[in-house]
Amino acid sequence: MLNPAVEQLNDFPFDRLRSLLDPIEPPQDMAPLMLSIGEPKHAPPPMVREILDARAAGWGKYPGVDGTPEFRRAVADWMTKRYGLADGLIDPDGQVLPVSGTREALFMIGQVVLPRRKGGGRPVVLVPNPYYHVYSASPRLNSADTEFVPATEQSGFLPDFTALDPEILQRTALAYYCSPSNPQGSVADIEALKKAITLAREYDFVLAMDECYSEIYVGDPPPGALSACAALGGGTNASMENVVVFNSLSKRSSVPGLRSGFVAGPPELMKVFRRLRTYGGAGVPMPTIDASTALWRDESHVAESRALYCAKFEAAEEILGPRFGNVIPQGGFFLWLNVGDGEAAARRLWSEAAIRVLPGSYLSQPDENGFNPGAEYIRVALVHDLATTTQALGRLVKVL
Repeated sequence: MLNPAVEQLNDFPFDRLRSLLDPIEPPQDMAPLMLSIGEPKHAPPPMVREILDARAAGWGKYPGVDGTPEFRRAVADWMTKRYGLADGLIDPDGQVLPVSGTREALFMIGQVVLPRRKGGGRPVVLVPNPYYHVYSASPRLNSADTEFVPATEQSGFLPDFTALDPEILQRTALAYYCSPSNPQGSVADIEALKKAITLAREYDFVLAMDECYSEIYVGDPPPGALSACAALGGGTNASMENVVVFNSLSKRSSVPGLRSGFVAGPPELMKVFRRLRTYGGAGVPMPTIDASTALWRDESHVAESRALYCAKFEAAEEILGPRFGNVIPQGGFFLWLNVGDGEAAARRLWSEAAIRVLPGSYLSQPDENGFNPGAEYIRVALVHDLATTTQALGRLVKVL
């Protein structure tokens, strides 16, 4: 009576973490510090509460899947300014949809684009390894094969799809690409993005660009898929051919509970995405849409939050020193630390320092030779305030 594909999904990383650490008693004289989950703890911008209160009547109405023209225009304007695009490159009415956070959208893209067969066999979905857990669920529940592509130190912690066998690429229908990457914090440069997009067009697969960490960085803003699309040229709409971009307010604006993001892509694909959402997706509530519109139009709160993260990166570099190499991520708010054995380190940190971190192996899969690219690592989320972060890293360095 049950769908076996659901039963075959890997245990959720945080369920595995609870199984690992809950039986262990942490030190009673230390307050537990949770650095395992990427939930921003910075205060949400005051405008969020103000707008939600002012638009409270909207909770009494069913929302549509399209959001509002103002929301779609705000997103299109933000993308145009952020990535230096020509006016008109993004059609807000034909290429942008709001979603209730990008997790559901990253899952649903498989339902939108995966055919029954491609290249003479079952379709293939390319997933970077390590990866965000949703990427691997979509192919499993849509009768596709998964090809895990190493994203290790040797490849700059980013996947190189061009190195894959042509037979795999001919069957590929969807590829997930995250930049800045989760968990490693690496940023793809414009040339890497152009190569990935060119490959997607050559083999006719969809490149799903997860850019949810795009606004947390040190130095220059990371390029995005739209930067590469513009560099490659093409018509006003055709330049997004084979590319779908996902972004969210959760990290950018420190509002993970708002559950608000967007999807942008070529018009024909977005028509199908919209049709699917009318059946299987919930519209974003109107008060949320209005608050989101204001957030996408404001950069001051984003800059303030980014400065807080940069201060924590500087503290991490000072406290951890050279022990783990270069610890500051190019983007995002995770430290990806090579500790030799991630599970053993997570147990020690909880039992000796009351710190919860996530073993890297819970975010990755072993290859055919048994090598797991995340096994030596832990992921440390710098989501708390500076004082809490400094305290946690001080405890961590004493244990490891």
